[in-house]
Amino acid sequence: MTNPRVPFSFTDDLIIPPPNGKSIIVNVVVNVESWNFNNSMPRKILTAPHGKESLPDIPNFSWAEYGLRAGIPRLIKIIEEKKIPASGFLNASIIDDYPQVAKKIKKSNWEIVGHGMHQKSIQAEENEAELIKNCLDKLENFFGYRPIGWLGPGLRETISTPDILKKEGIEYVCDWVIDDLPRWMKTKYGPLICMPYTLEINDSPMYAIQYQNSYDYFQRVKDTLITFEKEIYKNPRILTIATHPHLIGVPHRIGSFEKIIDELLNRNDTIFMTGKTISSWFKKHIKEG
Repeated sequence: MTNPRVPFSFTDDLIIPPPNGKSIIVNVVVNVESWNFNNSMPRKILTAPHGKESLPDIPNFSWAEYGLRAGIPRLIKIIEEKKIPASGFLNASIIDDYPQVAKKIKKSNWEIVGHGMHQKSIQAEENEAELIKNCLDKLENFFGYRPIGWLGPGLRETISTPDILKKEGIEYVCDWVIDDLPRWMKTKYGPLICMPYTLEINDSPMYAIQYQNSYDYFQRVKDTLITFEKEIYKNPRILTIATHPHLIGVPHRIGSFEKIIDELLNRNDTIFMTGKTISSWFKKHIKEG
């Protein structure tokens, strides 16, 4: 069985004029997640002694919460100083669990994107539709508008997720990392935009799974730009910078994030956009379906 939602095409089968003449579209994403203190941590920086896990998992919970206490302020500071747009992909429970974080993000005027209620796979939820609705309702009540974008916790979906998202008013979903440009996705309730995301320029796979060198994040961006430079004569490319505050927000890595932003700002072919503005640009040029 091939992809049931997005018909196959090569990246450059659809030609899209670059926004404002800028062919490299940069989407800065900060994943803001709430982990349950009483549950097993799905990712760990420190394994349990003798391989015997116990709860609560203090070191690994603390590793994640460090990002909310120390990492988020560092990221917000850089993003504000550079005057670039950004998106917060939020577990909605952040609003109750870490209200200071939610207020700080609200003040920063990031685009808010739904990212589940807690950092728990949607596949493990008893009532997925209810959870998605409650998540979006909660974000709307706090931030004053309903998110139009979605990334599932761990990028996980059930077979019904895109249909539920479309029914709830979502316009784009980031779980399907299949291309460098948006594509239309089929749902029961009409087309949904399949928005480029990344598992490559993403601090979670790089640092929490692959254990890459701290400087490799910056190098991956530079190497990606070298490839994109050879391709953008024909079509734009989207460069997503996916971050998590407990990973890129630590003292020995935050400098790499700032270097990446400076590198991109110093180019004359880049434009910083969020999922909302990318969606508007895409819909303007590519017919639905």
